[in-house]
Amino acid sequence: MITMPTNVALAGPGSGAVSAGGSGTSAGAECEELAGALERLVSMWRRLAVPGELSSTAAFTLARLSRDGPCRLTELAAHENVSQPAMTQLVSRLESQGLAERCSEPGDARVVNVAVTARGEELIARRRAARAARFAEFFAMLPAHHQAALASALPALQLLAETAASPPGSQPPP
Repeated sequence: MITMPTNVALAGPGSGAVSAGGSGTSAGAECEELAGALERLVSMWRRLAVPGELSSTAAFTLARLSRDGPCRLTELAAHENVSQPAMTQLVSRLESQGLAERCSEPGDARVVNVAVTARGEELIARRRAARAARFAEFFAMLPAHHQAALASALPALQLLAETAASPPGSQPPP
């Protein structure tokens, strides 16, 4: 169930955003509203990307490698919800651009992992900074109390993302 402080309002009635306090609202309805808001945010996030630089899947793959470290191609494919042949093609393109590399698993040279390169890290940082600057323009348009509400929701959003990224059946991060 989505829980938020009762004194925080993320949006007014009819806005399609989740309202805090939850009075009379079921968890299912809150989750539907939150899912709708997140869909619109993902769409906005994609529009903030630098055009022509990388596909969303390539950018998400590099970001995952940067955040979580090297991993097997099969894991990358599963995480990004693409076929293994599609991920193989993507990794080959990233390698040819110098953004990723294949490397042996420490302790087992038969296992091949994919890792982000220094050039890939630089690209991720540049993309993130450009998006953050553009996002800050939208954020600045919000009233201060909405900015504060979003800032206070960051820990919950980060935990939600970590929980969703965890393997099925595993315990959510503390």
